[in-house]
Amino acid sequence: MPLMRARRDKIKESQLQGFKYFKAIGGMLEALHDAGCQRDRAGNRQLHMDQYMSLLLLYMFNPICTSLRAVQQASELQKVQRILGCPRASLGSLSESARVFDSALMQEIIEHLSEKLKPIAGHSKLDDLPGILTAVDGTLIPALSKMTWALWKTNQQAVKAHTQFDIQKHVPVKITVTDGNGNEKDVLADHLEAGRIYVKDRGYAGLALFQQILDANSSFVCRIRDNAVYEVLEKHALTEDAKAAGIIFDRKVRLGSNAKTREQLSVPVRLIAVKCTPHIKRAKTGRGGPEQGETLFIATDRFDLDADVIALIFKHRWMIEIFFRFFKHVLGCRHLLSYCQNGIELQTYAAIIACMLIALWTGRKPTLRTYEMLCWYFTGMASEEELLAHISRLQKQD
Repeated sequence: MPLMRARRDKIKESQLQGFKYFKAIGGMLEALHDAGCQRDRAGNRQLHMDQYMSLLLLYMFNPICTSLRAVQQASELQKVQRILGCPRASLGSLSESARVFDSALMQEIIEHLSEKLKPIAGHSKLDDLPGILTAVDGTLIPALSKMTWALWKTNQQAVKAHTQFDIQKHVPVKITVTDGNGNEKDVLADHLEAGRIYVKDRGYAGLALFQQILDANSSFVCRIRDNAVYEVLEKHALTEDAKAAGIIFDRKVRLGSNAKTREQLSVPVRLIAVKCTPHIKRAKTGRGGPEQGETLFIATDRFDLDADVIALIFKHRWMIEIFFRFFKHVLGCRHLLSYCQNGIELQTYAAIIACMLIALWTGRKPTLRTYEMLCWYFTGMASEEELLAHISRLQKQD
């Protein structure tokens, strides 16, 4: 298990890590220096957007920082001021920055970093797919009761981070923040892009959303409910590879229980049933789902791909779940540094940038063991040499 962020005494310079990453990002952040200063005609602003984002990244790379007050304390250190180019920040200026600076400005930096990232070696059958494999899911983050906009349940607040994760580059590419009741289908429909293969669990299953994805010139691979109603139009013979992958059947179907429902999706889809191999450790917990050896029903518009490839694509959806663990427990996003939605979006964008910088540095997919090593490194319990030796060993195994 990765280390949890624990409460600490006042931070010292020797305890901080991750300064190497700012060499790769510093120039990009400088372009944001004057953002949000339009109303500051007197020039009184002391903390600028590039400096604020640098401090958020410092928080990401240092589990020793557990709160906004810890970030404020870190800003008092000479080493931080020298390398990050930021002044001593007060709690008031940090809180104001979360409200003033436009989070949308970070998207251009994320796109620029994404262009630098190359697909990391994975399964050979996924190397030349016509489309960007993008896992989609959402995760809840507990919020304080004073955050009245973040409704979830009665007397409970939470925010939901709707995430799009590039499976081939192993990094998140977009995170949208809503209240805990934010509709996942609606959020995805508002952020569709052309040329992607959206890989989704059954919470995103819906004929209307399938049609919107097709209209956006993208594709989908989505698990649907076991009791979904459909009409079989054609049955496909299974190849030996498909049988070896646990494929039970491969069919062309029309989804929907009646004519009105079927009108929401203009074309038939491909339906594949996959028998999952039981997970030895998880089977003991008694939990349902794929780890218990159940059958998954996967719908897709991709008739050009082999059935075993479709199953393999859906299997890689699990990578976004591993990212959520890293996002919350290692990068510290389980703890929100702001009460406002814009501030939380700035924090999530900083998390995306942190993941991309780590991916650029390590050059390989982030396994759970690698996440653990990064956490040991950031807390000062593992040296850079030990981390690099770990990465080198993994690269030899690829």
